[in-house]
Amino acid sequence: MPRKSFWPAFWRLARPYFSSDDRWAARGLFVAITTLALAIIWVNVQLNEWNGEFYNSLQDKRFDDFQRLLLQFGGWATLYIVLAVYQLYLNQMLQMRWRRWLTDVWLQRWLADAAHYRLSLADFGTDNPDQRIAEDFRAFVDDTLGLFFGLLSSTVSFLAFVGILWSLSGPLTLAGVTVPGYMVWVAIGYALGGSLLAHYIGRPLIGLNFQQQRYEADFRFALVRARENAEGIALYRGEPDELAGFRLRFGHVVANWWRIMLAQKRYTWFSSFYGQLAIVFPFLVAAPRYFSGAIQLGGLMQIGNAFGEVQKALSWFVDAYVRLAGWRASIDRLDGFIDAIERARALGAGLQVREGDAVDLGGVTVSVPVSGLAMAGNGRLDDAAAAGGAAGALLRAAGEPTPVTRALFTASGQRIEPGRHTLLTGASGSGKSTLFRLLAGIWPFGEGACTRPRASSTLFLPQKPYLPLGTLREAVHYPRVGAPAGDDALRALLHDVRLGHLAARLDETAHWSQVLSPGEQQRLAIARALLLAPDWLFLDEATSALDEPTEQAMYELLRDRLPDTTLVSIAHRPAVARHHLQRLEVEQGGTLALRPLAPASP
Repeated sequence: MPRKSFWPAFWRLARPYFSSDDRWAARGLFVAITTLALAIIWVNVQLNEWNGEFYNSLQDKRFDDFQRLLLQFGGWATLYIVLAVYQLYLNQMLQMRWRRWLTDVWLQRWLADAAHYRLSLADFGTDNPDQRIAEDFRAFVDDTLGLFFGLLSSTVSFLAFVGILWSLSGPLTLAGVTVPGYMVWVAIGYALGGSLLAHYIGRPLIGLNFQQQRYEADFRFALVRARENAEGIALYRGEPDELAGFRLRFGHVVANWWRIMLAQKRYTWFSSFYGQLAIVFPFLVAAPRYFSGAIQLGGLMQIGNAFGEVQKALSWFVDAYVRLAGWRASIDRLDGFIDAIERARALGAGLQVREGDAVDLGGVTVSVPVSGLAMAGNGRLDDAAAAGGAAGALLRAAGEPTPVTRALFTASGQRIEPGRHTLLTGASGSGKSTLFRLLAGIWPFGEGACTRPRASSTLFLPQKPYLPLGTLREAVHYPRVGAPAGDDALRALLHDVRLGHLAARLDETAHWSQVLSPGEQQRLAIARALLLAPDWLFLDEATSALDEPTEQAMYELLRDRLPDTTLVSIAHRPAVARHHLQRLEVEQGGTLALRPLAPASP
C-alpha cells in the first residue's frame, strides 16, 4: 500500500478514538481542557491590564493603588494556578485514556489472525512492532495533545492580544506614510521571519529523529534477544560476537545522535538568539513613544507584554519545531506499522482453510517466501512469484509489493480421519512444519483450499514450547481455556510428566523458559495437552529434547489419558512410529503420500 500523505495518516490514527466507546469521556475531557485553556488566556488578558495600572501606580507613587493592585494580583495569580493545575491534570487523564485505547486496539489487531507472526515472514518495511506499540503510541498521543492545545492557545492569545497591541502601539509615520498599529506589523514580521528560518534550519531533525527511534529500538531488541538466549550464547562462547553486534548497533545510535546534536546545536543557536531578542525588541521599538511622553511607563509595559504574547503566539511554529519533528516521525512509523498489519493479513487471500471434523488437504499448494518483497510490475519477479497466485493478484491490484515465493509441495486429496494417529515425515526443509502452520491457520503462502479441524478442538505443540512470563501455574494453563485446575490436580499432572520436583513451585514467578531445561519445557507442554484434552493434538518434534525412554513414556501417557484425541506428529526417531497408524510423507519432488503403518502397540 502506498504510504499515505501526512494528514490522512494522522487522521487515521486520531479519529477512531473520538468515535469509540470511550468517545463521550474523550470529548468531555477535550472540551474541558479547551475551556480551561481559554480561561487561562482570559486571565492573561486581565493581568495585562493589571500590568499597566501597576506600573503607572509605581510611576505616580500612588501607594493606595499599589496596595490594592497587589491584593488584586493575588486573586488573579491564585485563579491562574488553579486553572493551570486542572488543565494539566485533565490533559494527562486524556493522554492516558487515549493511549490505553490505542494500545488495546492495536495489540488486538497485531495479535488477531496471527498478524504478528505473518509480519515476521516477509519484509513489510516495518521494524520493532514492540517499540511502535509501547513508545510511538505514547509519543503520538502526548505530542498530538501538546501541539494542538499549544496551537489553540497561541491562536486565541493572538486574537486576544492583537487588539490590545494595536490600540496601545498607535500609528507610526515613516517617509510620509502613516502605519496604524505599527507594533502589530512588527510582531507579525518578526514571527514570520523566525518561522521561515526555523523550518530551514530545523528541517533535518525530522528524518534524524525517525532514524534515532529505529536505531534505539534495534539496539534494545538485540539486548533483549541476548538475554533470552543467554545459555546458548554462553555455551557457544559467543560473547565476543554478541559484543561486536552490540557495538555495531549502538554505533548507529551514537552516530545518528551526533548528527542530531549538530542539527540541534544549529537550531538552538537560532532559537536562543530569537527568544532573547524578543524580550527587548518591543521596548526598543516602543521606546520613542515613551520618551516623547506619548505613553506612560504602564503603557510601555503593557505594550511589551502584549507584543510578547502576540509574538509568542505567532512564533508557535519556531518553539514547537523540534517537537513537530518527533511527532511527524512517530506518525510515519505508526502509519507504516498499520499498513504492515493490513498487508500481512492480505497475504492469506490465496488460501482457503476451512474448518471441519478432519484434515483434508485437497489440492492445496504450499509455498514459502524466498526473497522478501518485490514490487509487482518491475520486471524483476522470477518464476517463483507465480506461486503467490490469488494473494499476489490482490496485492498487485492494490498497488502492494508482492512476496516472491517458491512451492514446497502440492497435496492430492490426502485426508486424516479422526482417530487415525498420523506420523508426518520427510527430508529436512521439505515443509513438514509449514504444513502444521497451514493446519493451524497461520500460514499465508500458497494456493487452493483445504480443511482442518476446528480451532477450538486443536492444540499445537512446537519443538520449543512458549512459556509466558508469570507463575508456573500460568505456564501450565497457557493458553487459558475453561476453569483452572486445582492445586492437587496440577501437582499430580506434574508428577505424571516427571516434573514432580516443580510441584511446590506453582505460584513462583520466574522466567521459566530460562529456568527449565529444553526437556523440562517439552514435558511441561505435554502437561498442557493433558490438561486441555484437545480432540486433535499436533506435535512438531515436541519430544525431540527427551531421551528415548522418556519420549516413549510421554507418548504412552498421551494415548492412555487422551484416548479420544487424534495425534499428528512430526518426529525423526523410528520408535515414535509405533504410536501411529499411518504415515504422511513429503516426498522429493514436492508430492505427498499417505501410507499405513503397523498397528500401534497397546
